[in-house]
Amino acid sequence: MDGDTTAEVVDRGRHTDVVTPWERPEWRTAALEWVAGELAAHGLRVCGPRRVRLRPWSVLVRLPVEGAGAVWFKASPPAGLFEAGLTEALAGWVPEHVLKPVAVDAGRGWALLPDGGPRLADVLENGPDDPRTWEELLRQYADLQRSLVPYAGKIEALGVPGARTAALPGLFDRLVAENGALTDEERAVLHGLRPRLVRWCEELAGLGIADSLDHADVHPGQVFVPAPGRFTFFDWGDANVSHPFCSFVVPAGHAVERYGPEVLPRLRDAYLEPWTGNGHTPHDLRRALRQAWRLGALGRARAWGRLFPEAAATTTQAGAPQSARSLLQLGDEPLV
Repeated sequence: MDGDTTAEVVDRGRHTDVVTPWERPEWRTAALEWVAGELAAHGLRVCGPRRVRLRPWSVLVRLPVEGAGAVWFKASPPAGLFEAGLTEALAGWVPEHVLKPVAVDAGRGWALLPDGGPRLADVLENGPDDPRTWEELLRQYADLQRSLVPYAGKIEALGVPGARTAALPGLFDRLVAENGALTDEERAVLHGLRPRLVRWCEELAGLGIADSLDHADVHPGQVFVPAPGRFTFFDWGDANVSHPFCSFVVPAGHAVERYGPEVLPRLRDAYLEPWTGNGHTPHDLRRALRQAWRLGALGRARAWGRLFPEAAATTTQAGAPQSARSLLQLGDEPLV
């Protein structure tokens, strides 16, 4: 394989002017040669045109492989280099919940992944759209998070950003201070929220549920369904080590868009079920989830800074407007 681009289809989505490392011939050639070498080590080779998906936060390439369906190459930006190593580590710690990569170059932020089967988004579009599917998804995701509590320190050592519950007020201060898209009025609103944010963090910490991995963007496009009733979580580029309950707001929001707010009590209880025990009452857990609903916005706000440097130069304030919107969601009343 070489750097030739004639045998590929490129998808830039809404980011028609985005510039990524893929535009650099030397980088592209090195990436494709790495893929070819890793595939050869497994007795595989590419057998058709590649499909390239370019975004400010990732380069994703689908390559059809002779006798093995397809594989996916993913490259992360400097601020997200941890994703490749994290993907590899998760395959050892929680193999039942994630993909096992074909190969990883953690230093360059490259991963070669097998096809994970249909995404939940495709399953919901083409098959029965049952909200009970989301209940089982959230149970399995909570089980993944509980299993990873003992590895939180090792996850941070891989370079995954820390957003520990006790450190969230400091993270909030930095995000507000560094965001150039906030108006003076919006900044004043956020400063007024800070005392409440400190109390939310104190209440969460007081519950005694340890920090774990927060995917920060669990939605139907980020979940595979390799078999009925089984879910595989992928795309860890937005991840933090934080209070696990901060993860709930994104999947809950997607479910509400599909089915309405009446689904939330069942989804909430399904997610919290694995966390019961050890003296944690349903009332305490539900109250904690309300606080984390708000605080989950901090992980989303931070993730918008993880762009390729080339893309940041052509993306308005390197994601600052999107980050500002996430910060302002701290003031939204939780739906649970």
